[in-house]
Amino acid sequence: VDVITVYVPHGQCIARAEIVAGAPVPADAVWIDLVSPTPEEEALVEAALGINAPTREEMQEIEVSSRLYSENGAVYMTATIMSQMDTARPLASPVSFVLAGERLVTVRYADPRPFTSFGARAQRTTSGYTSGPLIMLGLFESIVDRMADVLETTGQSIDTLSSEVFASDGAKASRDFKSVLAGLGRNGELASKIRESLVSLARVVHFMQEAVDITHVTHARDVKAGISALDKDIVSLLDHVSFLNNKISFLLDATLGLINIEQNSIIKLFSVVSVALMPPTLIASIYGMNFKMMPELNWEWGYPMAIMLMIVSAILPFVYFKKKGWL
Repeated sequence: VDVITVYVPHGQCIARAEIVAGAPVPADAVWIDLVSPTPEEEALVEAALGINAPTREEMQEIEVSSRLYSENGAVYMTATIMSQMDTARPLASPVSFVLAGERLVTVRYADPRPFTSFGARAQRTTSGYTSGPLIMLGLFESIVDRMADVLETTGQSIDTLSSEVFASDGAKASRDFKSVLAGLGRNGELASKIRESLVSLARVVHFMQEAVDITHVTHARDVKAGISALDKDIVSLLDHVSFLNNKISFLLDATLGLINIEQNSIIKLFSVVSVALMPPTLIASIYGMNFKMMPELNWEWGYPMAIMLMIVSAILPFVYFKKKGWL
């Protein structure tokens, strides 16, 4: 049976409740969380709040005018939120926030961890999240905190890769550039998606500040103070993401350069070996010919002398290359 998760005021916090699709939405519900809603669930919430819930196709629009707008006294905001950031395939999914007076409706088709963690935190007796705007602000703070934690972990991972790339001479043999490139690729993709999410959040936060003035919410001062602090956090995280992206680009260039150097060293070694073996090959080729008139063929010490001559002719080029510093 499809259920809708709602939160109602409970003293200085909120309490979670679930209603079966088709049952009326509680009149005092301050947060309605629609997760992969069915058309019937959307119609129920729309009728109860007098809004038009954005469809999945509308949420995926990238135009700012399609993501941030006001309609019939309600404010519609869609941001790109990260989920599954601890896995090898992080997702960036659109999440819509509809602020209708003191009520908040969230529409999402993913399960970002901050929604679960914030929902648990908001139900504590002294949380103070008793209205839609405050709940929305708290959600944004949880989302930003989560991305900050992931960026910190990403920075540590990049530092580990950096140590592996610039390993000392004694550890060069253990370097696996393939795994280094894979790690840089994963961290780069994650940082890129986090930046996309932060940029969309920054737009939503700025629009929300205007929406607070338009809708005249009861906790306008607290919301504005929280928005100001949140905006500074987002700006600082964007700067940190740019730093990490620059570091990833540097390490990628350095890794490719080291791979190129190692390949050149291998090619140089083969070239030196080929040149050094040319004189012995020439000697062996001469005395391997089947002509009858070859004086050395009847010489008693001809075979050992030919072997010695080939060894000396092979050693001399190596000595010369070593003296020149080519080896």
